[in-house]
Amino acid sequence: MAIKEIRAKSLLRKQKKVDSWFVARYGMNLYRGCIHNCVYCDGRAEKYNVEGDFGSDVAVKINAIEVLERELDPTRKRKPMKPGYFMLGGGVNDSYQPVEKQYRLTRQVLELLRQKNLPVHILTKSTMVEEDMPVIRQINDKKQAIVSFSFSSVNDNISAIFEPGVPLPSERLRTIKKFKKAGIACGIYLMPVIPFITDAHEFIEQVVAEAQRIEVDFIVFSGMTLKPGRQQNYFLQILKEHYPEYLDEYEKLYPGNKYGSADSRYYRDINLKFADIACKYSMPQRMPRRLFNEILDENDRVVVLLEHIDHYLKLKGARSPYGFAAYSVSKVREPLSEIRFELTELKGIGKSTAMVIQEILDTGTSELYQKLAMPSQHY
Repeated sequence: MAIKEIRAKSLLRKQKKVDSWFVARYGMNLYRGCIHNCVYCDGRAEKYNVEGDFGSDVAVKINAIEVLERELDPTRKRKPMKPGYFMLGGGVNDSYQPVEKQYRLTRQVLELLRQKNLPVHILTKSTMVEEDMPVIRQINDKKQAIVSFSFSSVNDNISAIFEPGVPLPSERLRTIKKFKKAGIACGIYLMPVIPFITDAHEFIEQVVAEAQRIEVDFIVFSGMTLKPGRQQNYFLQILKEHYPEYLDEYEKLYPGNKYGSADSRYYRDINLKFADIACKYSMPQRMPRRLFNEILDENDRVVVLLEHIDHYLKLKGARSPYGFAAYSVSKVREPLSEIRFELTELKGIGKSTAMVIQEILDTGTSELYQKLAMPSQHY
């Protein structure tokens, strides 16, 4: 492992609109590069401009706390920050990769968020997060904290190949159980499943069954992208060593577009497969409303629920106006309640969509959302 200390000019990444997968407005990368070295990680792709060998070199933003304190200072801002979870993890690093033991940047960020009374959503693959349970509990008591783990499966043998630098799935599940016992909400991001290796029905069901057993609050699911260049080359190298029989199948599945997307029919099929399994186990497929209803302002609450409705409808193969409606709402600057009777003047919002939005403004939810999410019983 090679460590390079750098000084950051800025830290917070502000989303153009609230992210409905993580319900976050702001995220941060405390490190660049990741020693976890997951074979499928798209952080390895050239577009992210991570210098060095992605799986063995890591840059540390040694002034991260100083920068974050400045960026959170309300006296330096012309308008208040939008409410929402602060996201730790994801992107081009895991906040709990081994270098965290030396620098403790994540711990310091959590302590600062606790002082500022701000909510946090942590996404990691590392059981090291247990060491910060006391401060996470304090954040949860004052505001809200969510600890989520990402998996490609819960098979320890497969994980040892494709996630060589992280604790085994069985260890991650034990950590989730500890956080749940401490009263902290936990999610699983089953993303990505690996084509022909962890995307079979039995592998997906095993994850959902384990999640139900330890009372996980939700699972978000996604297939794998494989961007041409470093990411694809590295993945195919490991695939050739362990599963050479699938090389031809990958060539057919991934046409080589710049986004690294697989054939759209493949994503449709595996998403339907997951949705059926999630319904069987009454597992929410998006973060439940109860975890963000009091966190977001009314506009962002509408955006998230509209995008969740859009997701459920498209899973059923139905056409949906709700995704574009969510985008239109995200551009509105005044509170929606002030223009509730002019909603149809917004682009892409007709009478039926406006009625759904008005219902959300009045009740915090909608019958359509509840109906679509009903199999989970956790809306």
